[in-house]
Amino acid sequence: MQSIIVPTGQHQLPMLPYAFNALEPVISSRLLQIHHDQHHKAYVEGLNKAELKLSEARQKRDFALIKHWERELAFHGSGHILHSIYWTSMAPIGNRWETPGAQTIMHIMRYFGSLAVFWEQFNTAAINVEASGWVLLVWQPAWGRLEMLTIEKHQNLYQAGSIPILVMDVWEHAYYLDYQNKRKDYVTAWGRLVNWYEVERRLIMAMQAQMPLDLGP
Repeated sequence: MQSIIVPTGQHQLPMLPYAFNALEPVISSRLLQIHHDQHHKAYVEGLNKAELKLSEARQKRDFALIKHWERELAFHGSGHILHSIYWTSMAPIGNRWETPGAQTIMHIMRYFGSLAVFWEQFNTAAINVEASGWVLLVWQPAWGRLEMLTIEKHQNLYQAGSIPILVMDVWEHAYYLDYQNKRKDYVTAWGRLVNWYEVERRLIMAMQAQMPLDLGP
């Protein structure tokens, strides 16, 4: 797979790989539409603005606001990347693999001991993320194994070099319209949507140091 080169300031909001109502009853059509069309779009716009401002700063050799725009680049860029993978981490109920693929389950068993323990750690991590954030299952090429991370505000608490293969959004905008303050109910229900086919594809590609943002064939 060839890397896609995105011109500076020209990132695009990806289309969802399913209809807005496809994830019901776990995630409602209205929530999904707001999440994708408003929240994710705002990250794409913020990322493009930051890139263009940094390009302008380089042209003018004026780096007085470098700290601000680098922070914006990290925040909005991470938000765009993680949301893009989040959409592909899910599939409609009845239209997905019910269990992890061969490589995925092998590495889950090798590191977590069992699928049950993996889910216990994943769900507990998601429930306990402070304020807004994410839970990620990643491939860490430096160590040749899976790892699980919680991230606050996109750019915080991340592990350098890790490649996301399964992403769960636990910002309030991802669940509050449907679940209000009952994050645990959202986290528990979300496991029904996991797209194990895509997780397997991403793991195999991550082991080759590749991280696409779109859904595979």
